Amino acid sequence: MTHAHTSGRKRTAAAAAAVALALTTAACGEPQNAGAGGKPIIGLITKTDTNPFFVKMKQGAQEAAGQQTVDLQSFAGKQDGDNEAQVQAIENLISAGAKGFLITPNDSKAIVPSIDKARQAGMLVIALDTPTDPATAVDATYATDNYQAGLLIGQWAKAKFAKEGKQARIALLDLNANQISVDVQRDQGFLEGFGVDVKDKTKIGDEDDPRIVGHDVTDGAEEGGRTAMETLLQKDPSINLVYTINEPAAAGAYQALKAAGRDKDVTIVSVDGGCPGVDNVGAGVIGATSMQFPLKMASMGVEAITRFAADGTKPAATAGKDFVDTGVQLITDQPQSGVDAKDSAWGKQNCWG
Repeated sequence: MTHAHTSGRKRTAAAAAAVALALTTAACGEPQNAGAGGKPIIGLITKTDTNPFFVKMKQGAQEAAGQQTVDLQSFAGKQDGDNEAQVQAIENLISAGAKGFLITPNDSKAIVPSIDKARQAGMLVIALDTPTDPATAVDATYATDNYQAGLLIGQWAKAKFAKEGKQARIALLDLNANQISVDVQRDQGFLEGFGVDVKDKTKIGDEDDPRIVGHDVTDGAEEGGRTAMETLLQKDPSINLVYTINEPAAAGAYQALKAAGRDKDVTIVSVDGGCPGVDNVGAGVIGATSMQFPLKMASMGVEAITRFAADGTKPAATAGKDFVDTGVQLITDQPQSGVDAKDSAWGKQNCWG
């Protein structure tokens, strides 16, 4: 962390001003590089401030900051993918002398030099939800186990189809062509849970199981889900099981199925746990979804940086994993034997957005 020093020759007016500021702050009885009321500064940098997932994350950070008596400073990109705004946020936090920050990186690779700079300044950096590339660029990652999220909906679908004596015809509605980790892990987890040999777990689409009709991409959006579902239905109208990367894509898939008169005999599974998605579980649109906990990610992250500010303790990863697992819960109103689940009423009490 950069501190002004009072000893030695003051080379510039700016340096003198910095020293004067430091002395004034100290004279007020507050530590240097502290926020309001002398509290340690902690940053939260999300991808955007409009996505309900990040709104809930910010709420979790604010609640934890209030309990931990730290000064939370929040920043966000203007839109998903806005790396520049996140770089500027880190610069601001370094200048403010923050103890550390939480970040959902918009560009997992491009943000790393800025994170390196912050860590060299003595800050603790925690990635939330989205890992950096490499993941070791941060001190810790607090996230959903996306493979487990996929595995749960796969196990649920397998049990349902076995009970009903149905042979699956599977459509997979993924995120995009880039095969980013969250996309791959959810897709492959679902297939493994359903009992499909996924070949290489780090790749989407290399399996050769005859039950799989195909994959298409949705950009995680309702419109993309509808278009992808229409495309795959044209390829094979007998599809009866649809995996979707997230709940907006699931809503779009349902619209396409309804337009084709197939909404009553096709099972849709998804991942997210947003309130609209939980409502769709209650309405029978989505058969089951895996809920993640953004509020918990942020509150645990704030607590970790607060501990670090107090005594230098760094967070440890969950046993057997290279990140801190913030949990996942299957939500369905059609429970299946051997698969732990909560109903949509519980989901409604714990959802986000």
